[in-house]
Amino acid sequence: MTTPASPSTSGPSTPGGAPAATSEQAEAARTAIRKARGALARYRVMAIVTGVMLLLLCVELVLNYVVKVSWEDAIRWIPFAHGWIYVIYLVTVVDLWSKMRWTFGRLVAQVLAGVVPVMSFIVEKQVHRDAEAKLQVLADQYGV
Repeated sequence: MTTPASPSTSGPSTPGGAPAATSEQAEAARTAIRKARGALARYRVMAIVTGVMLLLLCVELVLNYVVKVSWEDAIRWIPFAHGWIYVIYLVTVVDLWSKMRWTFGRLVAQVLAGVVPVMSFIVEKQVHRDAEAKLQVLADQYGV
C-alpha cells in the first residue's frame, strides 16, 4: 500500500520559506477557495436583499401603526416576505461561516445583522473585505 507523499522541508519552497504546496494540496486549496467565493457571493446578495426587506418592513410598520394607513392589503405581504428571506439569509450566513471557519462571535454578528435595520449593509461590507483578504492570503500561500 502506498502512502501520499508529504512535502519535504528540503524541497522547493515558497518565497516566505514555507514548503511549496504539492499539486494535490494546490488543487484542494483551489476548490476550497472557489467554494468559499461562491458562498461569499450568495451571502452578499442575501445580505442586500435582507437589508432592503428589513427597511421595507420598517416602513410598513410605521405606515401601519403610526400613520394608520388603510391600504393594508397592498403591504401585508412584506412581513411574510421578510421572514422567508431572512431564513434564506441565515442559510447563506451559516454556509459562509462554515467555509471560512470564523469564530462563533462572527456568526452571531452576521445573524443579528439581518434583524437590525441598516446593519446588514455595514456587516456585509466588513465580511466581504475580511473574506476576500483571507482568501487572497490562501491563494498566495498555495500559488493558486
